[in-house]
Amino acid sequence: MPSELIIRSSSIHAAGCYTMRRIRKGTPVIEYDGPRFTKDEADERYKDRFITYLFSTGNRGEVIDGFGIAMFINHSCDPNCETENIKGRIWVVATRDIAPGEELTYEYNLHDSDDTDDADCHCGAPKCRGTMFSDDEVKRRARKARRDAQAAKN
Repeated sequence: MPSELIIRSSSIHAAGCYTMRRIRKGTPVIEYDGPRFTKDEADERYKDRFITYLFSTGNRGEVIDGFGIAMFINHSCDPNCETENIKGRIWVVATRDIAPGEELTYEYNLHDSDDTDDADCHCGAPKCRGTMFSDDEVKRRARKARRDAQAAKN
């Protein structure tokens, strides 16, 4: 499959990953692969970098430092793929049939608790949420903002 994926300009963000053939719903498209280490190690390693391709595996704080075609798959609030942990490996899997020439996307569901980061979304979906953060992270940030505002009043 990776040989049937190409990287080209994207209206979502700089470059994107596109399929050259039809992909059926439920098909594992590509593995999100790269070196693995702890989130703490990643934070130290990339503390001065604006952009990274880290993917949280959900396994005790382990992250994958994306390297390869999958790192070019952009976020969308109306994605055509999702990520699945299959036997300890992270796969991008089609959530619907995808036509040749279509850009592959999945919802990033960022959950980094660093409150100085913003994660604005520019996916262009009709119901774009405006952020790449997960719903839980959006709620957590709203609660924190209310607590901070209340503390400032006191």
